[in-house]
Amino acid sequence: MSRKGRPLLRKIADEVFGEGWGSRIWKRIEIIGDIAVIRVPFWLKPSELKPLAEAILEKLPYVKSVWAGLPGVYGDYRLREYVYLAGEKRSETVYREHGCLFKLDITKTYVSPRLNYEHKRVARLVKEGEVVVNMFAGVGLFSIIIAKYSKPRKVYSIDINPWAYKYMVENTRLNNVEDIVVPILGDAAGVVEERLTDTSDRVLMPLPELALEYLPYAIKALRQGRGYIHVYIHVSVGRNEVLYSKASSVVIKRFRELGYSVDIVFWRKVRMVGPRRYQLVFDLFVK
Repeated sequence: MSRKGRPLLRKIADEVFGEGWGSRIWKRIEIIGDIAVIRVPFWLKPSELKPLAEAILEKLPYVKSVWAGLPGVYGDYRLREYVYLAGEKRSETVYREHGCLFKLDITKTYVSPRLNYEHKRVARLVKEGEVVVNMFAGVGLFSIIIAKYSKPRKVYSIDINPWAYKYMVENTRLNNVEDIVVPILGDAAGVVEERLTDTSDRVLMPLPELALEYLPYAIKALRQGRGYIHVYIHVSVGRNEVLYSKASSVVIKRFRELGYSVDIVFWRKVRMVGPRRYQLVFDLFVK
């Protein structure tokens, strides 16, 4: 969803729910291809969002299907549960980002347009000739955008979800990057152990739930244990806690436990994921 489209979403939400409620809901709407997803607020039932879904279909002709996304992600593949609301009862779409096309099914794979900025930001950091490992690749957004906008030698793109792998393979063909992006089905830890140890200059870890646990394998993937790691984590802060101080201490402590020191090259707050809970990214150089 472009910035120009956001005020229209707000207007639609205000018309349906009233200005007080609409202003709290419109930011919860994501457009993925021609599908609109409304993340369900805790104070509403999915069925109560049907008037909003019908208004979106009426006012936004490029939207063909509307779904409610229930709170939280579940299972080994970290998927959200969805409830159909209106329009075509279809969950597969083609999502466009940074000039690339991504075929996906919102009910079988995870994708978030709110990582749009991160996809391009990280791609710009990749240097010519680098080998990159993406440990939690999904349908291939980070991997394919890196292949398109940088000049890596290889991007090894790993995911354990068979549906994500299927779409990743299709998306590498769709974007003509089969010679650069190597889709791999499997658990990232096992894949690194078996075939990617001591191979890479840069590792991406865009799954906050597993990033700190899988750090030993990210380090193992780096050539001679040196290189860049992009770690995404979730951190909750109390009223008197400083977000950066708490988050950076968690990351540095984990590296020290593994016997490594790191330089924090860059960090940013990516988004809020709950009350006083945030997703952050740390760009790290492992020494």
